[in-house]
Amino acid sequence: MPRILLSTTVRWPTAARLAGALAESGCRVETLSPADHPLAASRYPQVRHLYRPLRPLASLAAAIGSCAPDLIVACDDRAAAHLRALHAKASGEVRASIERSLGDPAGYGLLASRSGFVTAAREAGIAAPETVSVAGEETYEFALRLMGLPAVLKADGSWGGDGVAVLHAPRDATAAWARLAAPPSRLRSLVRAGRRRDAHHLADALAPPVPSLCLQRFVPGTPATTSFVCREGVVLAANHFDVVATSGAAGPASVVRRVDDPVMEEAARKLARRFGLSGLHGLDYVRDGAGTPHLIEINPRATQTSHLAFGPGHDLCAALAGAAASASRAISSDDVALFPQEWTRDRASRWLATAHHDVPWDDPRLVARCLGGQPSPVVHAG
Repeated sequence: MPRILLSTTVRWPTAARLAGALAESGCRVETLSPADHPLAASRYPQVRHLYRPLRPLASLAAAIGSCAPDLIVACDDRAAAHLRALHAKASGEVRASIERSLGDPAGYGLLASRSGFVTAAREAGIAAPETVSVAGEETYEFALRLMGLPAVLKADGSWGGDGVAVLHAPRDATAAWARLAAPPSRLRSLVRAGRRRDAHHLADALAPPVPSLCLQRFVPGTPATTSFVCREGVVLAANHFDVVATSGAAGPASVVRRVDDPVMEEAARKLARRFGLSGLHGLDYVRDGAGTPHLIEINPRATQTSHLAFGPGHDLCAALAGAAASASRAISSDDVALFPQEWTRDRASRWLATAHHDVPWDDPRLVARCLGGQPSPVVHAG
């Protein structure tokens, strides 16, 4: 029985969905999460370790020492950054377990850099928009003159649409730089810590982070995404999706459609080899009007589609566990309404009735926690 440690620092349901899928694949699941995480409602974790935002690496090291995991799965970007930071300080089995979980440490720096990663992808022959690091305002203005508008300004280490600005006009470029380039003020961080009940903002108030920014050429089109699992640079299973609906203009997907795309499949295999990847990862694309996917970034962690199972070769959690794909949980529809994302986006959405509605009915307390007391959603009978 593989022992898996799920590490998460934000209150996304991704980790709870992974806990169920991994448990069904035969894993013993332990978790490192905040006290009020949705994982507290799930029946699947066998042991829960408490994550402390003001002592993140100590929390992670203690959980690894107690769990002695075969693999560690980061469920958000901050958790992945913590794994890389702990690897730089640790030794022995802790260091070895992180390398088993993430892959070749020689690539960790590029995986954390949006510009560095995209540059490496372009060098590997993958279609991706030009992306350059902008270390200061003069560099930014010079890059804008060369690249032109529209363009996209991005901050490393951001997620969920935060830290990303699409620039259509010069005034957009000026406003985006003012918003993203400066560290958050101590007062703003303290206010956020109180309003969001998130001690990470308190840590930002004590030591304001210095943003690392990049400018990316804008590609018009529609979003697409890949979730895949690797071991030592070899892809074990993958799913590719076109995004049908999103939570907000720049938010995460709420409805996806699985597609067979040889270009996206080959890109996943090239990147797995190039970086010696292990564990769960995601790739984000924009599909242009001709149907060509352009790679815009990597999520070096589990994503919100990582738990979805479509049978052999397309069941990431079973592949991670080294188990045969579970036919009992293979999804027959290519259209998937993600839970709770689509339900909370639009309770009248037609996708709740026509797509596979990805509700964890076998984990009723988690369903209730995600809905927050709302009426039960409609689920596609298929």
